[in-house]
Amino acid sequence: MQEISTKPYLLRALYEWCTDNGFTPHIAVRVDNGTRVPRQFVRNDEIVLNISFEATSQLQMGNEWIEFSARFSGKSHKIEVQVANVLAIYARENGQGMAFPVEPATLAAASDGDGPASAEPRSSELEGAEKEAQESAAASSASFSDDAPISPDDDSSKSPGRSHLKVVK
Repeated sequence: MQEISTKPYLLRALYEWCTDNGFTPHIAVRVDNGTRVPRQFVRNDEIVLNISFEATSQLQMGNEWIEFSARFSGKSHKIEVQVANVLAIYARENGQGMAFPVEPATLAAASDGDGPASAEPRSSELEGAEKEAQESAAASSASFSDDAPISPDDDSSKSPGRSHLKVVK
């Protein structure tokens, strides 16, 4: 029997941590043909999604898929994301969370057959996920929730060049 990845369990745990502490959980996702999201909000094959209770309906975080309904520009969309495509989960308010390496199946799809896929993440992909997460958090949360005000990051203890995301192998 194949061992189940720890990634979906870590995602659920960090989601719960965020909500227990009053933070807004966001996920950075690599978008491919199997990902169901509104394409007009995808940038560089990535999207940041607010997965808070207030921003989603019928959220299900399974071992293979994350599924929910959310509003983008006032229109409801069914969102389906493979757990393997989740690059990071973090709290919007303080950036604390966890980044994940891109899994082999995702790398193979991203490489377009230009060579064998590596299980190791490309550093540019992880840096891109962190940068996307930081730059897009306010914009993506505005797309989901009409009543959630966008506030700048008030955490002055955070160093400007580094995020709080950790790579898990």
